[in-house]
Parts: sequence; C-alpha cells; structure tokens
Amino acid sequence: MIQRTRGEKIFNVFNYIILTLFAFTTLYPFLYTLSISLSTKAEAESLGLHILPNFQKITIDPYKMVFKNAEIWNAYKYTLFRTIVGTVLSLLVTCFYGYALSRPRLPMKRFFVIFIMFTMLFSGGQIPTYLNIKSLGLINNIWVYVLPLLITAYNVIVSRSFFASLPESLNESAKIDGAGEFRIFFQIIVPLSKPIIMTLALWNAVAHWNEWFSGMMYITDSRKIVVQNYIQRIVNEGNTNLISDVNASAQDQIEVTGKTIQSASIIVSILPILLFYPFVQKYFVKGVTLGAVKG
Repeated sequence: MIQRTRGEKIFNVFNYIILTLFAFTTLYPFLYTLSISLSTKAEAESLGLHILPNFQKITIDPYKMVFKNAEIWNAYKYTLFRTIVGTVLSLLVTCFYGYALSRPRLPMKRFFVIFIMFTMLFSGGQIPTYLNIKSLGLINNIWVYVLPLLITAYNVIVSRSFFASLPESLNESAKIDGAGEFRIFFQIIVPLSKPIIMTLALWNAVAHWNEWFSGMMYITDSRKIVVQNYIQRIVNEGNTNLISDVNASAQDQIEVTGKTIQSASIIVSILPILLFYPFVQKYFVKGVTLGAVKG
C-alpha cells in the first residue's frame, strides 16, 4: 500500500471539499425544484432551503394538474417528433460527412473541411437566418425543429476523428472482396463505431430536447410548440390557466400554487432525458476518448 505524504492527504481533502461543494451546487437546483413540486402550497411558500420535501406532507396534486392539461401532451408529441426524427437524420448526415472527410483520397477534401469549419467561426446573423427560414416556408412548420440542426461542425469533427482512427486495411480488404462504399460503411464501419454513434445520439437528443429558440422564433401557432416552449409560457404567464382549469377540483386548486405548478412542469420536462441517459452512459466517455485519438 502506497503511503501518502501529509501534503498529499491535505491536497486530497481539499479536493474532496471542492468537489463536494461543486456537486451540491450542481444538484441543488434539481433537488429544490423536485422538493417544491412535491410540496403543499404552505410548504412551497415557506422561506428557507428546500432540499428535500416534507415527507409527511408530500402531495402530487401539481403533477395531476399538469397532466390534466392537454397542451403538455400535445407539446410532448412535437418534442418526441423533433428528438427522434432530428436525432436519426442528424446522425445519418453527420456520419456520412465525417466518414467522407476521414478518407485520405477524397477529392476536394480540403475544401469540404474548410466549408464545415467556416460555420464554427461565422454566422449569417439572426435577421438573415429568419428571412432564410421564411423563404424556405418553415415558419409554423414542424420541420423547422429538425432541418436547422441537421448538422453541426463539432459533431462532424468528432466523427471524422473516430472514423480516421479505424484501420484503412478494413476498407481495402472489403474492396478486394467486391464491397462498395455504402456496404463498407453500413456493414463494417457502423458496427465498429457504436461508441461514437451513441455519443452523438446522446448529444443530439439532449440538444433537440432542450432547444427552445426555434419554437420561440419561428412558431406562432401554440398547437405546435414543444415542451420547452410550453414550460417557458407556464413560467411567464404565472400558471393562471392551469390553476383555474375547469377540470381541476376546488380541493386541488387549494393545494397548489404557481410555484408548485412551475416546478412540476420542469420535472416532467426533464424526466425522459434522465431515464434515457443511463442506457448510453457507458458509450459516452469511450466515444469521446476514442474520437480524440487521431485528428
């Protein structure tokens, strides 16, 4: 067993304290929101830190009122559409582009690298972007949630780095056996690239789930908003439409307040991502690490 010096022990204790404080500051907003969402009106309006709810007075009335509102289910429908369709299409385009850039004999390779890198450094600006979206007929169109986020330069660079780290002999052997580029990609490259594909899928899914700007800028039809824009409206409007919902009983309205409705809505919006992440966590670190082996 390695004996640590006094200085190393003090350094480790200092690190543990810093990391514990950092973990607390990271978790506290979530714990606070969860605690408020499970609290009665009186508990939620009381002063002080709310890390855990009062287990003797836990109520799920805020969640009942949130789920009784048909608008959140409609918002979930569009959020699931953009997350699933957007992630799948983005993976296809990103992996195709990254794989092409990883090939040493790609014609005009330098041009395509500069082309995608240019988008990381420069932007057309908000007004030209809005006019472009409008000219494409994407205002109040659900595809505005998907097409503008179809490809990002950073994801292309990460995928290119991973594909470039794979042995070139795999492609050469497959070509000798008569395989074409698409067959090589889908039957050889993709099975070997699960870590980076799952990592990109996680990044894209989280980005689509959390993205609210498109809905705010390009969607004026309240029936086509996503969950994040629904939450934004709930917070801004003070929840009066939910608290006064005719489907809610008088007793339910007594037990909830705008604060508990806000908190319950936020928890409902992030729950799917929390459930999804554990299934892809094992690929996350491996994918990022392998993607950085070769530039």
